[in-house]
Amino acid sequence: MISTLLSIIFVYVFILLGYMAKRIFQDDMNTKTLTLMSVYFLQPFVTIWGFSTAKLHAEHTYVPLIYLAIILMLLIPTILIGKIIFTNIKDRAIFSIAGFVGNTGNIGIPLGIALFGEQSVIYTTLINIANVFVVYIIGVYIYSRGSFSIKDSLFNIIKIPIIPASIVAILINMNDVILSSQIQEFFKMGAYAGIVLQLFLLGTFLQGIRIKELHPKLFIGTISQKFILIPLTTAIILSFTDLPLFVQGVIFMEMMVPLAVANINLASLYDCKPRDVTSLIFLSTLLFIPLLFVLSYIVNHYYL
Repeated sequence: MISTLLSIIFVYVFILLGYMAKRIFQDDMNTKTLTLMSVYFLQPFVTIWGFSTAKLHAEHTYVPLIYLAIILMLLIPTILIGKIIFTNIKDRAIFSIAGFVGNTGNIGIPLGIALFGEQSVIYTTLINIANVFVVYIIGVYIYSRGSFSIKDSLFNIIKIPIIPASIVAILINMNDVILSSQIQEFFKMGAYAGIVLQLFLLGTFLQGIRIKELHPKLFIGTISQKFILIPLTTAIILSFTDLPLFVQGVIFMEMMVPLAVANINLASLYDCKPRDVTSLIFLSTLLFIPLLFVLSYIVNHYYL
């Protein structure tokens, strides 16, 4: 309990440091440079290290596949709704993808342990892996479309190093390739640096957010999609599957976690209103706190 509390405190300390640094140095603190360092250099370390922490087994693969299938089924109507609601192409891009890029790692994995026990870790870890592909393929394309052409948006996917890094990591994991302790420590150091930079980057964006400037339609639309439309549709789709209720509950929980910080990376990288995205992440995280009681009730009464 104490170690968990300390970890949470450390997270907020790094966010606060980023906030203070941006407030003190203002324009001298270039958030675009920090984003490039995170996405192109350090996030691949996070991905490879993450794959090395859990052994993949073929019998578990259906869970991330179902997770991806649900996202794809919901994504298409969401994009169509976005075209109807929003005239601004950047607002449309944010609405179309932000709700699907959830915090399945930093929040989803420990929350799974709290609600379902340690037996949920294998499922939450694999869902988080699937989410990497959602973020850096679908997410890259849709956020890019806020500022780039279709051709350039597709090229942006190819340029992101996280996907090939993930493929290499999967091959290493599934083929039981043994990495020396020195190499494992190397990837761990890079991963920790990436995590710290990610939290620091969130702090720099929080310094400049103006929640009052956030378009009400974008806020209501994205938050309603995240906490009402996606969970409700997910529960209906899962009810038609033969999955054990325990597994259904884990997937439902992961669909309900708040927006991930990765949204900031992509919004900043492709100039798609990063400050608005930061406001949405901040507000979704705040709203998720009271919703935890609702989630806990649903899990206990329907999935356990």
